[in-house]
Parts: sequence; structure tokens; C-alpha cells
Amino acid sequence: MASLPIDTAKYTGIICAVPPAPRVANRETGQLRVDRETGKTVYQVGLCLMAGTSADVVNVSVAGEPAGVQLGMPVAVRDLVAMPWENDGRHGIAFRAAEIRPLSAPATSAGKGAGQ
Repeated sequence: MASLPIDTAKYTGIICAVPPAPRVANRETGQLRVDRETGKTVYQVGLCLMAGTSADVVNVSVAGEPAGVQLGMPVAVRDLVAMPWENDGRHGIAFRAAEIRPLSAPATSAGKGAGQ
């Protein structure tokens, strides 16, 4: 399957729109999806990708639980890729990232007053 890299630097903001949840591989047994390379549970996170005056929400898979990522939180995404797929006449685009982590809070300038 071809993977197409996405330049996340082009977005003005990326926010967690749906909190991380483990992906289910088998709905009948409840078995969770596991990453083939790392053996970690695969999580899905709904991300709002904002650029200019538009925004899209996409579901992104990531191996391992994205620690500290919560609803409404700005996040950083590393190595985001889009992978087109087709199966039995259905088709779509799956998104995957190497890492999703909370953005650190912006630094504030101590000792500065208003207007400085």
C-alpha cells in the first residue's frame, strides 16, 4: 500500500477532536488491533486539522497510547501519512502517525507588565 506523507507544518493548528481510543480488530471477540512492528495496541485519535479558514476532522491511527492527549488539546503530530485503500468496491483514505503528543504550553514572560 502506498503511503503519502503529509506536511503538518502547513496547518495553522491541530487539535484533538476525539480522544484516543483503542482500535478493535474483531468486534465479536473484542480483540484489540496490535501494530505488527512494535506489538503495541493501536489507538485512534480524531484530529481537527486547521488551515486558513477551513478545518477537517480525520481519524488517525497511532501505535501505543498517546499519553496526555485530551479532548480540545492542541497536539503535535510526527510522520503523518495518508494511505489510500480499496476493498470489495469500498474505498477511502486511512491516516497514520508515528506519534501524537500534547503541545507544551507557550512560555510566558515573567515580570513583564501590560504594554511592554
